[in-house]
Amino acid sequence: MRVVVIGAGLAGLAAACHLTGRGYEVTVVEREDVPGGRNGLIVREGFTFDTGPSVLTMRDLIADPLRAVGADLDDMIPMRRLDPAYRAQFADGSTIRVRYGREAMRTEIADTCGSVDAAAFDGFVDWLQDLYVAEMPHFIDRNFNSPLDLLSRPDVAAKLVRLGGFGRLGNAIRRRFTDDRLHRLFSFQAMYAGLAPDEALAIYAVITYMDSIEGVWFPESGGMHAVPVALATAAEKAGAQFRYGASVADVLRRSDTGGVAGVRLDSGEQLAADAVVCTLDLPTAYEKLLPDLTPPRSLRRPRYSPSAVVWHLGVRGLPEPGVSHHNIHFGHEWGGAFDDLMKRGTLMGDASRLVTIPSLDDPSLAPEGCSTLFVLEPVPNLADGHIDWVRERGPMRERLLGFLEQEGYPTDVVTEELVTPLDWQQQGMAAGTPFALAHTFAQTGPFRPANVERRVPGLVFSGSGTVPGVGVPMVLISGKLAADRVGEYLRDDASTSATRPRRASRRG
Repeated sequence: MRVVVIGAGLAGLAAACHLTGRGYEVTVVEREDVPGGRNGLIVREGFTFDTGPSVLTMRDLIADPLRAVGADLDDMIPMRRLDPAYRAQFADGSTIRVRYGREAMRTEIADTCGSVDAAAFDGFVDWLQDLYVAEMPHFIDRNFNSPLDLLSRPDVAAKLVRLGGFGRLGNAIRRRFTDDRLHRLFSFQAMYAGLAPDEALAIYAVITYMDSIEGVWFPESGGMHAVPVALATAAEKAGAQFRYGASVADVLRRSDTGGVAGVRLDSGEQLAADAVVCTLDLPTAYEKLLPDLTPPRSLRRPRYSPSAVVWHLGVRGLPEPGVSHHNIHFGHEWGGAFDDLMKRGTLMGDASRLVTIPSLDDPSLAPEGCSTLFVLEPVPNLADGHIDWVRERGPMRERLLGFLEQEGYPTDVVTEELVTPLDWQQQGMAAGTPFALAHTFAQTGPFRPANVERRVPGLVFSGSGTVPGVGVPMVLISGKLAADRVGEYLRDDASTSATRPRRASRRG
């Protein structure tokens, strides 16, 4: 049976690997000339920039789709663990490094924050692990058909209640540590879920577990783009076909059932299929490919995550000793800065920023004596913000340049690319945010937009806008869940599909 996957981002590639490994005839259609989607690539004047995620955790979730097509992670993507995972620089001039392993991190906390917080660290790790074990198989790596599915494992739900998972993340961290710097270090990950730490549920501490406890990795060669390249290579070797430089204009539907019959490309070419996996941002998918359908209720008044300005720089010079691959610079403000971002829709009055320097661990990403920098500042999305990005683009660049100079980074710019919410919007990301819907309770688990469209049988969604959510680990799981949905549909449909007429029609 034939399956078309729209998009060769991480979600689409994971789906393609799982589907190919299960024996389906898979064609992946990707508008760019290379795989990766948001995990794309810019090569300019000898510098190589990753355009998407910069933090890689939970490498077993990359191994899973590779294994599905008979490939080995260590052979396909040799990696090294980053230790420290982060260098956290605080406004008072102090530094805490997130070290791998309980003993190393306990020692780091003892040296920087004192013995009381160091003693609390082991209990904190145990709590994170308990949350992870309860959540992953039952609430993350799972397809939901309705909110009632939550009642299928009352024992697990009760355990999460006992663990305080439905309380607030900020409070959960403050109860365990006395040092305000640790409150920030172990709760800023709520931003990945599109929420302020004091608003996010404590169950999102699993993100803290993924990077601060399980560790952060980096490919030895090729930067983060090595991940989609490896997934695409493995899928293609196993039999999947890739159509690069092609865009899908329509989802074709059967005249008898309304189910999918394939896709039509912008060129007019039609690709027949028994099922379609769509990885476009969900609001964009409904607008562009399903204009005749009213979007589901969860997309009619959505709450989006904040966006980000990302500045890619190729610079002459190398970082000073002590600078890490990932560097988080926390401002003086915390709660007030989140209010600026998420309530007032303005720039953070005292922004916290991430500076990633991938050339530290892969010198091939920059010419000799030079560095590649990735600078990220959270900003409001276009739906909630009150910022004119046409006017603000220049001033934002100057502020970021001043920040880099103040913090001692090399700033002799050779080449650069500044990405604002307007650019994310032009790439097809609703509200100009690459982080999709925020993980509020009403947009989490079975309440998040479903990965099936019941009105178009055989159409399955994957990516950060559907279950389980945002981030590299989540979209890789999303690809597997989409493959499971395709399998369910084709098994259910198998008894009658051979005898039904297959007349395709375009609707909308």
